[in-house]
Amino acid sequence: MILIYFFCSFIEKLKVNPLAEVKNDGCPSEAPSHIKARAFTFRELETATKNFREDYLLGEGGFGRVYKGHLDTANQVVAIKQLDRNGLQGNREFLVETLMLRLLHHDNLVNLIGYCADGDQRLLVYEYMPLGSLDRHIHELPPNRMRLDWKTRMKIATDAAKGLKYLHDTVKPAVIYRDLKCSNILLGEGYHAKLSDFGLAKLGPTGDNTHVSTRVMGTYGYCAPEYAMTGQLTVKSDIYSFGVVLLEIITGRKAIDQSKVPGEQNLEQNLVAWARPLFRDRKNFAQMADPLLQGRYPVKGLYQALSIAAMCLQEEATKRPIIGDVVTALAYLASRPLEAETHSSSSPRTRRESNQRLNGCSGSEQTQTTELN
Repeated sequence: MILIYFFCSFIEKLKVNPLAEVKNDGCPSEAPSHIKARAFTFRELETATKNFREDYLLGEGGFGRVYKGHLDTANQVVAIKQLDRNGLQGNREFLVETLMLRLLHHDNLVNLIGYCADGDQRLLVYEYMPLGSLDRHIHELPPNRMRLDWKTRMKIATDAAKGLKYLHDTVKPAVIYRDLKCSNILLGEGYHAKLSDFGLAKLGPTGDNTHVSTRVMGTYGYCAPEYAMTGQLTVKSDIYSFGVVLLEIITGRKAIDQSKVPGEQNLEQNLVAWARPLFRDRKNFAQMADPLLQGRYPVKGLYQALSIAAMCLQEEATKRPIIGDVVTALAYLASRPLEAETHSSSSPRTRRESNQRLNGCSGSEQTQTTELN
């Protein structure tokens, strides 16, 4: 495949020229071994959210609802996740996420401020990320929201990859994220991206073990095929999910688009299935770029970004790149000056897609985390 060659030659050039690599991996030189999280009472968090008022609601997922809150004692704006009290999964997620985020610390992971375990109430308190989740910036944009330019997209992808690199390469044993998707990438000031929601995270294999066997959990459209079929989980499962996210960032399309009509256009429902035949010929690459970019991207940069996504999406897990190489390649792309080239990509189809996305008419996305059978 042409993109595999493109990726391998791209990485080799960066390794030969170390000046091309951005050195800062986002990991503090003296990261603490654990983070002290504060225990809150339920009454404190009720007060912070004005009794969980609807207009404080930031979002809702498979394990509960997230509210914006204000801690008067610290004069701090926070995000408060109230887990579903009716399900075992919510309680399990609470335990896993509290432990994970107390032990893990990185500039590209969301910070855990505290938790609440009053009676049957289970809540987690995080730093507030004012720009919200990535999916709200690339899917169904309202007219008043700024479109992400090429450099910002590459910066966000690099930040997310750095967070994943910390989990895979720095933490021992490695942590497998298992729920990487656009809605779990949160954006702060300057579009600084952090990974969030670690309730499905698992410790990776140790010793002579090559994988972790576990019940298949995740979000449809992001799970690696070998994990979905066998339940055998490795760090390369996360690499596949990252490839889907990167493809969403490049194309502006959803991993699973339920607005597409089944039948004749069935391939377009699944982003990876839509992209695979286009990967085979570079003549197709320009039509894979998000129409909202309006042709303002470096042609070579587009090819290189697509080559990274294609390698991450290899069917055979062992052929997918390690996250360190992904970070190296994306950091290079994010650091390059944007020398825009305008393409004649404003066909009726791309204009229609652009208008639909700006008007929020591209259909609903299945973002809830579910068990996959």
